[in-house]
Amino acid sequence: MKGIAGKQTRGLPTAARMQCADNTGAKIVQLISVYKIGSTMRRYPAAGVGDMIKVSVKKGTPETRRQMFRAVVIRQRRPFRRVDGTWVQFEDNAVVITN
Repeated sequence: MKGIAGKQTRGLPTAARMQCADNTGAKIVQLISVYKIGSTMRRYPAAGVGDMIKVSVKKGTPETRRQMFRAVVIRQRRPFRRVDGTWVQFEDNAVVITN
C-alpha cells in the first residue's frame, strides 16, 4: 500500500470550523491545535487530510458542547494532490472524533 506524500497541502488553519462526521453528538467543531507538526516562526499551525488535531465542540448535544477532543481530518475543501497525480477537492471540511 502506498503512503501519503510527504508534502500534504494543509487547507485548515487554526480556528477553522468543520462538520463532525460521526455519531458522537457533535455537529460543528473548531480547530485548536495540530499534533506532531513542525513549526516555523510566526506561522499559524494548519491541518490537512489525515492529520490528528485537537478540536472544541461548538454545536452539538449538551454533553459534548464546550469540551475538547482529539479528531482526524477526513475531508478538506482546498484541493490536494494524490500520489498518482490526481487532484481531490471535497464539498466541505469534516473531522471524525477519536478516543
